[in-house]
Amino acid sequence: MSEKKSLYEQLYEDIKRDILDGKLADGSKLPSKRAQAERLGVSVITVENAYSQLLAEGYIAARERSGYYVCAGDICDTLPVHISEEAEEDIPEGSSAAAVSQDTVFPFSVWTRLMRAVILEKNSAMLAPVPPGGAPELQYAISVHLKAFRGINVPPHRIIVGAGTEYLNDLLVKLLGNNLTYAVENPGYHKPARIYRLNGALCLPVSLDEQGISAEELYYKNVDVAHISPAHHFPTGVVMPISRRMELMRWASQRNGYIIEDDYDSEFRWSGRPVPAMFGLDTSGRVIYMNTFSMTIAPSVRIGYICLPAELYERWRERMSFITCPVPAFEQYTLARFIEGGHFERHINRMRKHYRKIREYTLDLAGRFHAENSAPENAGLHFLMDIPEGSPLMKIYADCGIRISPLTAHYDEGSDISPDNAGKYVVNFAGADTEKLEEAVKKTNSGV
Repeated sequence: MSEKKSLYEQLYEDIKRDILDGKLADGSKLPSKRAQAERLGVSVITVENAYSQLLAEGYIAARERSGYYVCAGDICDTLPVHISEEAEEDIPEGSSAAAVSQDTVFPFSVWTRLMRAVILEKNSAMLAPVPPGGAPELQYAISVHLKAFRGINVPPHRIIVGAGTEYLNDLLVKLLGNNLTYAVENPGYHKPARIYRLNGALCLPVSLDEQGISAEELYYKNVDVAHISPAHHFPTGVVMPISRRMELMRWASQRNGYIIEDDYDSEFRWSGRPVPAMFGLDTSGRVIYMNTFSMTIAPSVRIGYICLPAELYERWRERMSFITCPVPAFEQYTLARFIEGGHFERHINRMRKHYRKIREYTLDLAGRFHAENSAPENAGLHFLMDIPEGSPLMKIYADCGIRISPLTAHYDEGSDISPDNAGKYVVNFAGADTEKLEEAVKKTNSGV
């Protein structure tokens, strides 16, 4: 095991491997944090961090006043995951799809220096078209990044670079075929459905429960392709547990269908490590991974990419490799160096710090005006929130650059909406003004 990994990461991976290998059976109880720490000779904090990550990813569940249990299969349905105030003392406490990088956060000087270096070193190479899948330098940089940070081991040539997720969604429906039935999460992000329907495909909304998109509904609606965001659903914030992920991969294998895994904001997790990607767990070649740099760098950086399973890559190479890559070579070479030089990782760390501060201010204001985060999670740049009717919080948020939309606006047209969701709002703090938020917090503290 790599020496660079922390003790909690090693413990987390050891337990996860034992669960996936069947050494720890569904429903079996794990030692308490204190007992585990004493057994292994590590700190309680180390065990707590490992358990927290396993809990976030759905490998284990916490039973009231009892402890932690393996939860990788159907047994999960019988284990309550809510933790009451009387629970065992060592049980842990608990967008739109485009973010805005603040001027004070983005490393303009580094980006400018890399652009100059590309101009000086590449010269005429920038005038030639890049290969259809993208510049090899960028494909390689993305491949290394995904292996290190998302647990995805994909060869560079199977990474297809495109001009944002809209282009990539359009490419996928052409690659997979418009004669298939597509499914999108309901509520969810509307653009993929519009693109699939614009291409003549039947696209159906599929409902969600507390674990994510309904696998049962995928079966009886005869869906062939499911577009989902398992790491952090927009707008509800649901993080799909491993049991549901495995269920969906079984559905895709039995159906000979595909899962499009939209990993749009996995970099922004506020505790623990990012939830592992389904693409890295897939053994049947049924998961397509999609991500974009619009969230992490800026919306104007129209560079996204998909990772294709081997069989689908061959189909793309035979049918669609004649299509020119739409992203300018200059931008691709610059981004490749930004990633390879470690600048992207440092930038993400700065962004996390920046957004964590904004997140704290946003929640602070919510509490003071009796608004409740109705889907508390430790990820992403938005909340699902209950805001009292007529609350001044709505105007305060708007004045600070926080975008608010009713949850009902994110349902597919004609959907039945539960009365419980009628008063919920999606609060997106990605473009918030830090100074205005800080001033608003100070005013509420002073009673102004």
